[in-house]
Amino acid sequence: MPDSVRYMRPETFPRPFIEKGIVFVLPDKLKNFRKNLFHVRRRDDDSAATYVPLFRAKCILESDPQPPGLLGPYDVYPFYTKVARNRRHYLDYYMLFLFSGQPEFARFRALTE
Repeated sequence: MPDSVRYMRPETFPRPFIEKGIVFVLPDKLKNFRKNLFHVRRRDDDSAATYVPLFRAKCILESDPQPPGLLGPYDVYPFYTKVARNRRHYLDYYMLFLFSGQPEFARFRALTE
């Protein structure tokens, strides 16, 4: 996640996923990657590098008007106020930019370096 990404949040988070109320504010140079930001979870097997997309994150650009009723923008790190928990187990949720191939990732990386 680039350091220039920020987020906005409602006064009270929705349930069960607080992440569904968060709107990420991306720099204008990342306008083509708004649909690549996902909330993901780690797959329940031994492969630690495999993630399952849960849902696409809501994103706006810095130049877009701010949505009404949201607080912020705030720095992304750290943005969780609660740890996700399912019964007795804590759940590992992450934010990842997902790309369809190496050329798309290379273009993203060139913009964020």
